[in-house]
Amino acid sequence: RFELLKGTNNIRPSILKLIYTKKTISYNGCMTQLFTIHFFGGIEIFILAGMAYDRYVAICKPLHYTVIMSRRICAVIMAASCAGGFMHSFGQFILAVFLPYCGPNEIDHYFCDIYPLLKLACTDTSKIGLLVLANSGSVSLVTFVVLLTSYDVILYTVKSYSRESRLKALSTCSWHITVVVLFFAPVVFIYIRPQSTFPEDKVFALFYTIIAPMLNPLIYTLRNMEMKNAMKKLWSQIMGRRRNRLKDISASYHRAY
Repeated sequence: RFELLKGTNNIRPSILKLIYTKKTISYNGCMTQLFTIHFFGGIEIFILAGMAYDRYVAICKPLHYTVIMSRRICAVIMAASCAGGFMHSFGQFILAVFLPYCGPNEIDHYFCDIYPLLKLACTDTSKIGLLVLANSGSVSLVTFVVLLTSYDVILYTVKSYSRESRLKALSTCSWHITVVVLFFAPVVFIYIRPQSTFPEDKVFALFYTIIAPMLNPLIYTLRNMEMKNAMKKLWSQIMGRRRNRLKDISASYHRAY
């Protein structure tokens, strides 16, 4: 739980917050946190959609891949993702920053999110809740539908491939599907519903704010063939040293007896 202190900039250092039972954040810090989380979350959502398009082109139009997915197109996708994330987070920020906060100041969450903040407002927030649903809900739902549609087309296309080519194509998409499920499942649960909060929201929020970003480097790294070969080589060396050590112990035992 965070205590929201409006009209002050006194925030305890982030490391000290972890050891205090009562944690506080200023009003300005809370609004900044709201904007930042939704900004980077929105960017990730749109980048995942762009990556789905990349997989679609690679599998369904392999001969035209280098032409379609040029550096200029990749730069456009990145710029559009940043612009989309900014528009989404700015909408959330505007909805929250002008609300009157004059009652309770305790947020039942581990960061400042829009639905917990609506509970603190001293006014009827039903219409604001519908706008939040239209903003966050539409962004996550539309993007998720686009992702499902792209993979439906990909699966339909690979049906005509040979078994080896089909497995190769599906292995190319497996890492992206893993990231999509880890990120979108909790986002859809939290934001595609009318204004309400549940105790489970904090658990689901952990997935798309901490767990999914933490696992992303590992998931993407395991897809790299050079990294896979290096890990296999390292594992073989470790197991070889272990076998040699067991042989030495066994030989020493037999010499002793």
